[in-house]
Amino acid sequence: MTLTSNWNYPTAVRFGPGRISELAEACAAVGMKKPLLVTDPGLAGLPMIADMVKILEGAGLPTAVYSDVRGNPVEANVTGGVAMFRAGGHDGVVAVGGGSALDAGKCVAFMAAQSRPIWDFEDVGDWWTRANPDFAPIIAVPTTAGTGSEVGRAGVITDETTHTKKIIFHPNMMPKIVICDPELTVGLPPVLTAGTGMDALAHCLEAYCAPGYHPMGDGIGAEGVRLCKEYLPRAVARGDDIEARANMMAAAAMGATAFQKGLGAIHSLSHPVGALYDTHHGLTNAVFMPYVLVANRAAIEDRIVRLAAYCGLEASFDAFLKWVLDLRTEIGIPHTLAELGIDGAKADLIAEMAIVDPTAGSNPVAVTKEMARSVFDKALKGEV
Repeated sequence: MTLTSNWNYPTAVRFGPGRISELAEACAAVGMKKPLLVTDPGLAGLPMIADMVKILEGAGLPTAVYSDVRGNPVEANVTGGVAMFRAGGHDGVVAVGGGSALDAGKCVAFMAAQSRPIWDFEDVGDWWTRANPDFAPIIAVPTTAGTGSEVGRAGVITDETTHTKKIIFHPNMMPKIVICDPELTVGLPPVLTAGTGMDALAHCLEAYCAPGYHPMGDGIGAEGVRLCKEYLPRAVARGDDIEARANMMAAAAMGATAFQKGLGAIHSLSHPVGALYDTHHGLTNAVFMPYVLVANRAAIEDRIVRLAAYCGLEASFDAFLKWVLDLRTEIGIPHTLAELGIDGAKADLIAEMAIVDPTAGSNPVAVTKEMARSVFDKALKGEV
């Protein structure tokens, strides 16, 4: 079976091993002549980035690299990129990396054309209509299989003044072309493969469980869960398994496509924890996952029974929950928040932040302060 194909769902995706070689042609296809490559400090010094710059400059596209991007990006990371974008006369962004670099890169392209503060474009109501919609094109190149930010229309940026993660949204932030080359994820360490892979699983699972009528979202989410079941353990165990890497990269993009339907309490709890403790987002999602499943059981049991059967498990909620717990053990995910260095000191604040997080509204059961606090406490102690 070939792993190479072209998709246009929800944007143009060039998928397959070795397709990073098409980077310059992709830039030319969207009219980019002087790209700014946005990545993170960990990737900036690697041969991967030097090779991309060589591809671009070899095609006559002078390229600068901006890499001041934190693991949980903050406003300063975006404003720094905007300053370099404007000073260098760039006309497009090539965002390369995991979710943080992709989110920051998209926001740099977006904000370079704006005159209002970034927080004026939070994903609230129709705030996106305040923006100048004419901004530079974006090419996205994921190097992890997790967030799916490469096929998303938003970026998550932490507001340091309030210690909250905010979703900056505009429909034109969708990258024009995505290059999904699973070879770029081969060097990802097992711990990051596990954390980012569980992020993809959380997106697919929460989208599938979110209430509302969206059969397309349900179908994409369900198949994304199945791909994670089949291929995440393989990708963690053997990083050079290109079939496993490719299928996890597909699952990540599927999760972000499906979650236009909605997410839920896994995310509404992990967002404040990440903002307050600077934890890895996917890893935090992974810790919360079984506790939220149990909290939502009454509303999702029928759906989970169908999903379990589709994934080749016994058709029961308990079998699916056991699979999640076993998967976490197999790939080295901590069972408790305490193992992430989190204590109960900010439990009430986290519960208060969770109920106003944008993802809380699409949880299958109402996310009250009491419910959020209960799930947090159970996750802290390991009581599924």
